[in-house]
Amino acid sequence: NDVVTKELFEFFDKGDPPRHLALRPELTASVCRAFAEHRPTPPWKIWYSGPQFRYERPQAGRYRQFDQVGVETLGTDDPHADVEVIGLGLRFYEALGMKQVRLLINSLGDSESRPAYDTALTDYLQSRRGELSEQSQLTLERNPLRVLDSKREQDQPVIAEAPLMADFLSGESAEHFAAVMAGLDSLDAAYEVSPRLVRGLDYYTRTTFEFVADALDTAQNAVGGGGRYDGLVEELGGPPTPGIGFALGVDRILLACDAGGAFAAPADPVEVFVVDTAGGQSAAVLCDRLRQAGLGVDRAFDGRSMKAQMKRADRSGADVAVIIGPDEQAEGTAAVRDMRPGGDQRRVADSEVVSAVSELLASRDR
Repeated sequence: NDVVTKELFEFFDKGDPPRHLALRPELTASVCRAFAEHRPTPPWKIWYSGPQFRYERPQAGRYRQFDQVGVETLGTDDPHADVEVIGLGLRFYEALGMKQVRLLINSLGDSESRPAYDTALTDYLQSRRGELSEQSQLTLERNPLRVLDSKREQDQPVIAEAPLMADFLSGESAEHFAAVMAGLDSLDAAYEVSPRLVRGLDYYTRTTFEFVADALDTAQNAVGGGGRYDGLVEELGGPPTPGIGFALGVDRILLACDAGGAFAAPADPVEVFVVDTAGGQSAAVLCDRLRQAGLGVDRAFDGRSMKAQMKRADRSGADVAVIIGPDEQAEGTAAVRDMRPGGDQRRVADSEVVSAVSELLASRDR
């Protein structure tokens, strides 16, 4: 496909003789090669993250070096494994606060289903060849199924009327897909059956899926996806081994989070400002104790006046000021001030400062 024929970074090194090398365009094939070589006990579940490389035209959401996070399960063709993998992807986006991610699913059939569908699709596309874009006409010669993945406006009327894989599924593939949908229903996972969904790599079989973010432009809105690849390990020299997995695009996820407001503005990290006019080590010790309690703490240095330090405390946005003056230091106490308008101030023993501050912060949250 295009990933191999057009987008692969390949070169010869300076060895003698030179070696023909390539930068990895994705990681699923590497995982399958590792499985074929080391033969771990199935089912084998792994996750990975790292950079991939494709020689593409750089644009928003599409880069020549990009990062992915992915998971793979090898050694089982149980549809429950499909559900587990897809569900994990959904929960990942939920954990990031991405509320506008939709799950699209389809079945690409198996070795029994595909030949008849490939013939029907090729015949149909050939009959409407003249209506396709120039690029899709070239794709039609190499891999008719990949025409369905085109995002070009000119191709959409032709794609919309193309034969559906669902009409050609074998009984086994249809049962597998039905079991996957039933499993997703049991998780209360919202999904859409997208009957013309194909993935950008040709090794996928049966279940295929994609996560799309509506916050992004339609042509670049896929923030992750994957599917089943039951023949890939065998193609790479291993035993017949079914597998399923996904990869999530970190760069596009960040774009989608930014566009959709998934990341809330960070809270002001300064909760407590320590005002020290006494000098010595008391302020340093107190700051350390407050930080160990999990609080965001700041302080002034350089022996500034009480007035200057209180101005700094106000500008910091701190909810509480803890004041250590000469009198407090001599008595082993500190003044805890509520920084709200009209807030009060009370003196507490050194040993009670952390609890007093925590109680005051908790009262502000109620």
